[in-house]
Amino acid sequence: MKDSKDRLIANNKKVFHDYFIEEAFEAGIELVGTEVKSLRQGNCSIKEAFIGVDNGEIFIHHMHINPYEKGNIFNRDPLRKRKLLLHKREILKLAQGREAAGYTIVPVKVYFKNGRAKVEIALARGKKLYDKRDDIAKKDAKREAEREFKIRNLKA
Repeated sequence: MKDSKDRLIANNKKVFHDYFIEEAFEAGIELVGTEVKSLRQGNCSIKEAFIGVDNGEIFIHHMHINPYEKGNIFNRDPLRKRKLLLHKREILKLAQGREAAGYTIVPVKVYFKNGRAKVEIALARGKKLYDKRDDIAKKDAKREAEREFKIRNLKA
């Protein structure tokens, strides 16, 4: 998100705790009008979302977009599956990677880029319990080192 026109809507921080990210892709989302308006208000959650590949097309399931307040009859089901827009070679790469043992496709974040809704998806390998513990230990050590550095600089 280098450009000032990019605006983050939803972020899935749990992905980095549960998976090793191998490769990331940017995909467009096929939405209806009231869903776009609701996204612009920031009403989106991808915590329980997952990616599926069906007949050469890629879909995001359980991505929750709250119904637009003023949308009445035009609102759609908040948890419906939505098609993702990717190039065919990217879909094939993701489908082949998913077939490997221990790999899955996960949504990382949802954002607007140049006025269009985008989702960053990643080919990811699941972490084992000892990998998660190792990451937590590294974070704690880093936090402790920063705290010591801060204390040392305040005394000087």
